[in-house]
Amino acid sequence: MAQLLPAALLSAIDELGRLPGVGARTAERYAYYLLRTRPEVASQLAESLQKLHSGVKQCPVTFALIDSDEDVSILYSDSSRDKTTIAVVEEPLDIIALERTAQYHGTYHVLGGAISPIDGIGPEQLHIPELMKRIREDNVKELIIATNASVEGESTALFLQRHIQEAGIEVKMSRLARGIPVGVDLEYADQITLSHALEGRRLL
Repeated sequence: MAQLLPAALLSAIDELGRLPGVGARTAERYAYYLLRTRPEVASQLAESLQKLHSGVKQCPVTFALIDSDEDVSILYSDSSRDKTTIAVVEEPLDIIALERTAQYHGTYHVLGGAISPIDGIGPEQLHIPELMKRIREDNVKELIIATNASVEGESTALFLQRHIQEAGIEVKMSRLARGIPVGVDLEYADQITLSHALEGRRLL
């Protein structure tokens, strides 16, 4: 059977289809949109992708993403940030969610994932030794474990708690509260969410 689409378009569809959450039909729509739009739009996209690896690096202290010409994350070097409080997150983009609240003024530590034996990710693949070093060097008073509310996130939180306690480090450890989102009726809440909501209930 003859090839139904030009090779260049098929190549673009194949590459876009590699992105997480992008199925075959979505990849076709994206590629066709880029073909139909002004050539400079596709050129700008290609240029930004080419600069992605050379223009971004990890902060050597927090492992947040920073510009390649920066030494450390501004969220660590800023004197107004409280270095004695660390929010531990799984991925760099998790920082954005906490920063948007404008309620947190401590620093961050990105683990680089969560413990997941099924995916071959153990504690040794995460930035846990660096976290232990920071706790000691910055005289950290509170560690907010802000891993995801998933099986992997819970396992990682429990591992960190045990690991720090076994190391004999005295630091206050807390976990982000989880419960029923605003606007959701009780009948639609799942069992795990309801359990966390009950555990985290507060007096009126």
